[in-house]
Amino acid sequence: MTLTRTQVRSLLDRHGISPKRSLGQNFVVEPNTVRRIAELAEVGEGDRVVEIGPGVGSLTLALLEAGASVVAIEVDDVLVDVLAEVTAGHQPDRIRIVHGDAMDTDWDDLLGAGPWKLVANLPYNISVPLICDLLDGVPAIGEMVVMVQREVADRLVAGPGDDAYGLPSVKVAYHAEARVLGRVPPSVFLPRPRVDSALVGLRRLSEPATDVDREVLFQVVRAGFGQRRKMLRRSLRGILDEAAIVGSGVDPTARAEELGLDQWASMASRVVGDGS
Repeated sequence: MTLTRTQVRSLLDRHGISPKRSLGQNFVVEPNTVRRIAELAEVGEGDRVVEIGPGVGSLTLALLEAGASVVAIEVDDVLVDVLAEVTAGHQPDRIRIVHGDAMDTDWDDLLGAGPWKLVANLPYNISVPLICDLLDGVPAIGEMVVMVQREVADRLVAGPGDDAYGLPSVKVAYHAEARVLGRVPPSVFLPRPRVDSALVGLRRLSEPATDVDREVLFQVVRAGFGQRRKMLRRSLRGILDEAAIVGSGVDPTARAEELGLDQWASMASRVVGDGS
């Protein structure tokens, strides 16, 4: 059984909790929403799920209800106690509550071998760097369904030419297939945020989308988007000269937001080939 708005208010009042904007805390208080998230994530009996920022446990209960075993990582010590209370009726071997910061977690030690799913209403303030870090460094997590700000969702799934296209978009394309699964209105949260949210699904590729050296690839991508209004022949100066950009098959007068992953990889290959 998941939590209603009235139950969440009661929990917060009883524990003297005010949601912290500094931690990006907006709690889901609509049972159908958390059940929908679990369903979209295709969570079933025996699945192992990581949840980051569980808050008072609304989504945690939906994941447990679907049959998953859950590792819930919560940075707020007060909410750790609330979460333990809310999940107390479930088998101890199916819920593990970790008090810690997801940005500083030793994921290999915590999770071991995969497969794991990440299903979470991510704190707004860490969503982009966290997703990028997990894609880069935690292959045990093969699938993600995350709730993020709508503008963040647009950045994660954007392609060349889209207004939201940037470094996170290229990072996602390198590691995974991503799509927006649906929009989420502010009315399902407590407190009500000033922005719309969206659900994004990411499925890790069996291998990265290109075999070019990853460090070199994202060195080039960062340089390009670091001066995204400039032509590549200027933004990549010091990494590739104009002749090398042309030799990679890319127009040196193009700008970063126009390039797909293959073009970034082609330029990175020139860096590697030149020994730069």
